[in-house]
Amino acid sequence: MGEPPFDRDHAPAYGVVERLAPGLRVVTARNPGPMTFTGTRSYILGSGEVAVIDPGPADPAHLRALEAALAPGERVRAVLVSHSHRDHSAGAAAFASRVKAPVLAHGDAAGVRSAAMARLAAAGILGGGEGVDGDFRPDVRLGEGERVAGPGWTLTALHTPGHLGDHLCFAWAEGDAIFSGDMVMGWATTMISPPDGDLADFRASVARLQARGEAVYYPGHGKPVTDPRRLLAWLLAHRAEREAEILARLAAGPATVAELTAAIYAAVDRVMWPAAGRNVLAHLVDLAGRGLVRPEGRLSAEARFGLV
Repeated sequence: MGEPPFDRDHAPAYGVVERLAPGLRVVTARNPGPMTFTGTRSYILGSGEVAVIDPGPADPAHLRALEAALAPGERVRAVLVSHSHRDHSAGAAAFASRVKAPVLAHGDAAGVRSAAMARLAAAGILGGGEGVDGDFRPDVRLGEGERVAGPGWTLTALHTPGHLGDHLCFAWAEGDAIFSGDMVMGWATTMISPPDGDLADFRASVARLQARGEAVYYPGHGKPVTDPRRLLAWLLAHRAEREAEILARLAAGPATVAELTAAIYAAVDRVMWPAAGRNVLAHLVDLAGRGLVRPEGRLSAEARFGLV
């Protein structure tokens, strides 16, 4: 599989507008952390009449900076949200109110879980819910293939569940680019935490993006991804390798999520183990659904799993 094709050399100036490409600006929120890297990236697309993508957390200073990044007389036609995690969606309503624009998104995370994850969520046995903005409701719900356009720009919504059931990527026709939210990032793999995230959906979404040909991705965190084909291939290979590693560990005997995480991520900073454990659980849920592993007793986040 090789070394991860990540670029972690990123030190944005918070609250300052940065021009990434003709017709594209970005302002980075001051919310860095283990899950947000250097902070949420809020994009301004177009000029005159613009779209704002992922206004970010409910941080008044960031929302003021985002509004200040607009040119005099510039109007926001739409505020788009890639998914309902608080670091992307929590500031949307307040920002939209300031600029008098509608909020557009797929919908709330719980309403678009896969059928398998909906059953598991109803049983309440997997935990999850990390960072989910349960109060988020867009003004307009965007479905697969729907378009939002302004002078010189066109965005097409791509439903890409996996990280979260309501995740959208936005294909920018004129820029030969995709705004990839948290699905595809150039600094790390995305966390998949069931029942809100679904590994099978993630693989399908990555494969779908592979079939497209955009030249650059603008993620929700970190620098632009300038070789998306390479990264997408690596992401699928990484998941296949992690699955093989879990199966190899279970060949030595049943184990819990915590035990598998400690063994597989022994060389990783323990601050990342909770997120890593959720990814391990996502693999186990997927493997159980495919009949390759089974829990001892009831399927849960604390169960001991063994090979079938």
